[in-house]
Parts: sequence; structure tokens; C-alpha cells
Amino acid sequence: MSDSLHASLNRFALPEFKSDWANINRGIEKESLRVTREGRLAQTAHPRALGSALTHPYITTDYSEALVELITPVSDSISGTLDFLEDLHKYVYDNLPDGERLWVASMPCLIESNDQIPLARYGSSNMGQLKTLYREGLGHRYGRLMQTIAGIHYNFSMPESFWAEYKDMLGSTEDLQTFRTRKYLHLIRNFHRYSWLLVYLFGASPAVSKCFTQGRDHQLDDFDEATLYKPYATCLRMGDLGYRSDAQRSIYVCYNDLNNYIDSLYNALITPYPEYEQIGMQRNGHRLQINTNLLQLENEFYATIRPKRVGGAGKRPLQLLKEGGIQYIEVRALDLNPFLPLGIDAEQIHFLDAFLMYCLFSDSPACDERENQEIEQNLSLTVNRGREPGLQLHRQGTKIALQEWAQVLINDIQHSADLLDHAHRTSAYTRSLETQLGKVKDSSRTPSARILQTMRESGIPFCRFAMRESERTQQAFNDDCIDPQRLSEFQAASRESWDEQAASEASDELSFDEFLTRWNDYHL
Repeated sequence: MSDSLHASLNRFALPEFKSDWANINRGIEKESLRVTREGRLAQTAHPRALGSALTHPYITTDYSEALVELITPVSDSISGTLDFLEDLHKYVYDNLPDGERLWVASMPCLIESNDQIPLARYGSSNMGQLKTLYREGLGHRYGRLMQTIAGIHYNFSMPESFWAEYKDMLGSTEDLQTFRTRKYLHLIRNFHRYSWLLVYLFGASPAVSKCFTQGRDHQLDDFDEATLYKPYATCLRMGDLGYRSDAQRSIYVCYNDLNNYIDSLYNALITPYPEYEQIGMQRNGHRLQINTNLLQLENEFYATIRPKRVGGAGKRPLQLLKEGGIQYIEVRALDLNPFLPLGIDAEQIHFLDAFLMYCLFSDSPACDERENQEIEQNLSLTVNRGREPGLQLHRQGTKIALQEWAQVLINDIQHSADLLDHAHRTSAYTRSLETQLGKVKDSSRTPSARILQTMRESGIPFCRFAMRESERTQQAFNDDCIDPQRLSEFQAASRESWDEQAASEASDELSFDEFLTRWNDYHL
């Protein structure tokens, strides 16, 4: 059966879609800065009660020691995923140093200098030192301020029961691993084409404190004496203020074939870059970066979506993909919604699942550099001007109004929502689409518009707005106790993580110099 025929199946033959196929596997990774009661970045170490950031399965740090990352296990239950994330928040709030709270916005708090951004520390093991050195290198390459931006990553995969039967339904003669990988790349290409829609609907970073732009060129307007913004911006985090650089723009990654994807990133991992060579590897005996190549590690390449695979310790991400193919995808284009205690809710997840299924099932022609430029342009327009009345994007070389295209897409996504509603005996997916359609018809309903309107009505700058919402969120969690059984589970995980870190540090047989040399001598 062809993909176009399968699209017809989506629309007209709902009973053909088996209920167990709707048991989507998902996980959430949510970043949040720890801040003081004055709204400044916390200078304290990662709280010991939260376990080892190197080995804890659910609680770690990202770039900064003050950037907490909460990780849910894989689950096919939306409520189960959100309940676990809620309990993680309760546990973290209960163990924060006195006066600290989690910052609920994606754009950062008050930071006057790079010296106020402590690098994440992972202990003395070779892998722990490598993780810190990688972050040191990011700071030199992109600036430390850029690394204080927070977001939500949404991990998505279809259940194992789905793939073999879907392969047979389409009449594919490929082996299952090849078929699944090809279809995930199919999803990824469509995600790139339509990711501007997620940025419009869920973008929640239209403004930023002026301290964030110090020493950097920008084209933002004054909102007030302390805040910069763009009047119709949706998600400045995904724009030039975010994880962007000339080096990153020079890397063209193709998602038409897994080998092309792997080769593109591998070449960036082994290709020296003049500006990074000028930084050097060491200064006064202090290491500055892992290497001087375009990318230190695979994860340095910023993308709105990534193909992923889990595997054994010591194996690089590209090696895992080469050996086992794509296991799941990671959506990275989501802001924290400051009006939601968890930064995300079930309604948004319902839409994400329907959107990603649409990307999987709809036609997905091969991408080329011309279309890639169009995709980048559409994303930039939506980031900076997404709520502008009459804004036009580009679709296959012709202009189309964002609002018109968004309505067409949501209408098409309805077929996936119908499948999921039918399988789960619910109407939650359709209701979520109705909510999103309301945002398309009335941009004042989007999180980005609501943030700016709240700031205007209250007469407060961005940081004071974010601090107020952070205080409200903290109070809500402090008023609610964690389940005793879940508390015991988290406490045990924290203790075990410290034991695992100690074991890792004791088992190293190489010096870090030797370890780093071998790490950089990377061959696929």
C-alpha cells in the first residue's frame, strides 16, 4: 500500500488502526534555572539530595550547575508521564537551598556577567571531566549567556507492535530496522517543513531582559527600560539570540538517508574550524575545549529535532545510530510555558502526538538545499514575526499566509487526531486541535501574546513577570506533598547515583589526557 493510500486509510478507515498502535511511547526532558529570591542565577552547587548529575536517571544538569534538567522515564501514558514530572518537581522544590526556586521561563533571569554562570560539574571521572570540558568549550564558542536558555525536549516513538504490521501494510520488503529508520527520517523531514507551526502555537519567549544581549548585536525593540522584545515575536529562543553561529550554519545536514545524516555530522566532528583553532586547546594550563573542530560532540549540532538511539556506555550517538538505526525522535523546539506549572500540559501533548503522527503518515519527499533554505526562512519569520497580521511564509516556492497554511495543516492533522481519539475512546485529541485552531484565528491566545499582554497590564518588565510566575509555581508545589512511595524511590535513586559516580571514578584506568586523546581519535 502506498503512502497516499495510507493517507486515505487515515481519513476513512479508522477501524483499521489498531488500538495498541496508539500506545505511543513518550518522555519529557525539562530544563529550569535555579534562581535566588532576587531573581539572579543561583551560585550554589547542585543540591546533594538531588543525587549525582552524572548518573542520576531522572535529575541532572545541563550547561550550568544551576540549570536543572528533569527526565521522565519512557511511558505510553500521558497522565503517567505528567504525574512523574510533577513528582520530580515536588522533590526538587523540597530540596532546593533556602531562598531558591525554579525559573519558569525559557529566557533567563538577571545575569550581569559570564562569571555569574557556573559550569556544570560531574565529578573527577574521565567521563565527568569530559562533560564539564564540553560545556567549557560551548562557552568559548557561543558565549555562556546563550547556554542559560531553557527548553523542553519531547521524546516520541511508535510502539514496537506498530512497525512490523505497518511495514506489511505498505508492502515493504526492507528489513524492519531499515524500514523503521526510513520512516523516522520521513517524519523528521516533515517536522522540519512544518515546525514553524509548533513555534507559533507554543512559542513563549517574545521578550528578554536587556542584560542578556550585552555585547551582542540584535534587532530587538525596547519594551521598557529593562526589557527587549519584538512586537510579534513568538519564540526568540529559536532565533539568532539562541544556539546559532556561523559555524553551525555552515553544516548542512541531510535527512534523506541515515548514512548521509551520519556522514554530515561525522565530517563536522573531524573538520578543524579556524575560529576554534584560535581559541586553542589550553590557556595557562587550563583546558578550553575538547577539540578545535566544527563540533566537539554530536550533540553540539543544534537541531529542532534529532534522531536518537539509546545504547551501552562508551558508545557515541552516531555509532549507535549506525549500528541499530533510529529508535525514537527528540523534539527540541518547545519553550517552557510560564503559565503552566510543569511548563507543558496534556493538551499540548495531545497536539504533539497528532502532529508527529501526521508527519509520519503524510507524504514526505526528499529534501534539498533549496527547500532547506525555505524551511529556515519560514522558521525565522515565525520566530520573529509569527503573530504579525498577514505574515506570509513560503511553500514550495510560492507565498502563502501563515494563518491560511496553519488552518490547512490543522485540518489535515485532524485525521491523526481522529485515529488517536478512536483508539483511546476519547475526544481529547480533537479538543486540543480546536484549541490550537483558536490560536491561529486569534493570535492573542498564544502564549507569546499572553506574556506580553500580562507584562503590559501589570506594568512590569520581563524578569519581574517571570519571577512572579516562578513564585506562584513554587507556592503551588510547596502546598502539595509528594507521594511517600515516590519519595522513597527518588531518595533511593539519589543515593544509588552517588555510589555509581564513585564507582565510575574508581574504575578509570587512563589519565584524562590519555582518555581525551582516545576520545578525539574517533572513527566510525
